[in-house]
Amino acid sequence: MDDELSRYRQSIDNIDAALVYMLAERFKVTKAVGELKARGGLPPADPGREERQIERLRKLSRDADLDPEFSEKFLRFIIDEVIRHHEQAKREQNA
Repeated sequence: MDDELSRYRQSIDNIDAALVYMLAERFKVTKAVGELKARGGLPPADPGREERQIERLRKLSRDADLDPEFSEKFLRFIIDEVIRHHEQAKREQNA
């Protein structure tokens, strides 16, 4: 039982590491988007895009047998952080 538990935990650790690196890559791209929006005078948030992304993620979640409510909460957390970064880029552009 200990060996099986260790294998599961190792898999979880590997998945967690992959998630962290994927989030880092995502934030690198969204940072570039925020800087582009700031230079172009676009607003930090895009509610229409956000809603489309949430619906897309909810569908993916259902297809993957993952709770869509959890996925939406997770994505909203990320979106809120991205918007905060975009607002900061806008302030820096206007400084």
